[in-house]
Amino acid sequence: MISEKFKAGDLFPKIKLNTLTGIEVEIGKPTQGKDWQMVVVYRGKHCPMCTNYMKQLEQLKDKFYHLGIDIIAVSADDESKALAHNQEMILSFPVAYGLSIEQMKQLGLYISNPRSPKETDIPFAEPGIYVINEQGQVQVTDISNAPFARPDLETLAGGLTFIRNPENNYPIRGKFEQ
Repeated sequence: MISEKFKAGDLFPKIKLNTLTGIEVEIGKPTQGKDWQMVVVYRGKHCPMCTNYMKQLEQLKDKFYHLGIDIIAVSADDESKALAHNQEMILSFPVAYGLSIEQMKQLGLYISNPRSPKETDIPFAEPGIYVINEQGQVQVTDISNAPFARPDLETLAGGLTFIRNPENNYPIRGKFEQ
């Protein structure tokens, strides 16, 4: 199931979630002195590919920070699962939890049911990345319906380096309408 396609250049929706540090945040709103934010939606604790992807993001986070882009990871897991997963991943950027089905639909994410109780116990979002610019618009987006189809983080960092260079005057892409 997927909701209406989220368009590049759209304003990122107002979605508030709690983080593992006990703070409620509005995802898509940059923090820590940054003017852009990257929201990384991952499937949850049950997904070993997510664990590896988040660990890679942790290793590359300084490249994004250097570009003025802060990071928040988001899943549908409850607080206890998100906390247990973060203890395994050891992420230093914020992790938010409790993404609802309605919020997944707002983001245009693919939503899956668990294959069995061994996998997980609730419907969950498939991976998605949103890079939100200083105007609150989605500058870059990537939405997948499977855990093995995600953007390479090194390539993403390189592309965002190009986009953030004012000399390139790079617009939001994918906005063609007839």
